[in-house]
Amino acid sequence: MARVLVIEDESVIRSALSRLLERNGYEVTATESVEGAGEDLQQYEVILADLRLPGRSGTEVIEMAPDVPVIIMTSYASVRSAVEAMRLGAVDYIAKPFDNDDLLLTLSRTLNESRLQRQNAALKADVERAYPVTGIVGSCPAMAHVFERIRKVAPTDTSVLILGESGTGKELVARALHDQSERRDAPMVAVNCAAIPESLIEAELFGHEKGAFTGAVGTRQGLVESANGGTLFLDEIGELPLAAQARLLRVLQEGEIRRVGASQSRKVGIRLIAATHRDLQRLVEEGEFREDLYFRIHVMEIRLPPLRERGDDVAELARFLLEKSCKRLNKPPMRFSDDALRAIRSYSWPGNVREMENAIERAVILSDTTALTPDLLALPVDQSPGLSEPRSMDLSLEEYFREFVLQHQDQLTETELAKRLGISRKALWEKRQRMGIPRRRAREA
Repeated sequence: MARVLVIEDESVIRSALSRLLERNGYEVTATESVEGAGEDLQQYEVILADLRLPGRSGTEVIEMAPDVPVIIMTSYASVRSAVEAMRLGAVDYIAKPFDNDDLLLTLSRTLNESRLQRQNAALKADVERAYPVTGIVGSCPAMAHVFERIRKVAPTDTSVLILGESGTGKELVARALHDQSERRDAPMVAVNCAAIPESLIEAELFGHEKGAFTGAVGTRQGLVESANGGTLFLDEIGELPLAAQARLLRVLQEGEIRRVGASQSRKVGIRLIAATHRDLQRLVEEGEFREDLYFRIHVMEIRLPPLRERGDDVAELARFLLEKSCKRLNKPPMRFSDDALRAIRSYSWPGNVREMENAIERAVILSDTTALTPDLLALPVDQSPGLSEPRSMDLSLEEYFREFVLQHQDQLTETELAKRLGISRKALWEKRQRMGIPRRRAREA
């Protein structure tokens, strides 16, 4: 039963309101003035207050009960009084004489929205207590360092560069930085620079005017402008063409953008978080990435370790992902067999967390029992006679990719290779082309 406070100086209206609300299941306390409401206003779930009251105005209860939604009632219904009440923090207003059904509907909607906000806040608090960074599991020293960096830099507007192999969770870190910042109530716009064709990336990022190029049939807001007031996350920023890099640098330096085909600039305020698996310093030396932009985005660096370097985190993460998959797929709780846990620990996970999540989800779908085995995870029990993995910690990502593909392309199809690497077949083909790794004709399927 929701507790409602009614503050109304006219006794007839106050009594009528009390009877109406009590008939509809509310617990009502009624008073004729703000002073008569007492000091413990937080006990109520919603307050109905008349605008014009003897002594203090009804809008003053908004400040007295900052966590309780206040609906203002007024006989002086006008745009000015409604706007003023909302500006002061009222969630809604109703005009006298009011329709009973409209009043009940407004009250019900306000209560539902307030309860949903409290539930969301409680859920978020539970998640933040369980994990230092939402959705990221780990307690190894490298991950503890990541969590500490996030805690320190998140409240600032500093640009952040997240480094790590594909599938290590760079977007989760970007989301955590946004959620723990002052911009959390504004949008976070995530853009995968590698997924947008080079010919379209400037128009996608910065927008375009009608007729700016063939196919521009109307004016379009770009993704940078969509992030105004919030956070722009550019994943795989190393794939950004030089022309787009120059435009992005202007956004960071001047706080303004110019749509493709436009003559006027527009002001924007964003926080930039970038991520890449590539060596940007080497790209700068090779002339593929602007040095001035590199220094602009490389203010704070967060480096995510690959899964093969995270020790006991691997088993902890696997159990977390298993529980998550069971809930999402509406399956009963499952566990890993001892052989499966040994295989999970010994496998090098070249596709990192993304590969592990895909393998576990597939196993949960295929399993007829509550115990997941290595064959369901498509992992070898003993790596020596099966699919060996490159184990050197000194290998770069590209060297690791090359060694893995050359070792296993005679045993696996392109689809299986891509799944093991945690990437798409298209991405595998593109990497082969770029690195000059020929494909075995006999295993094309």
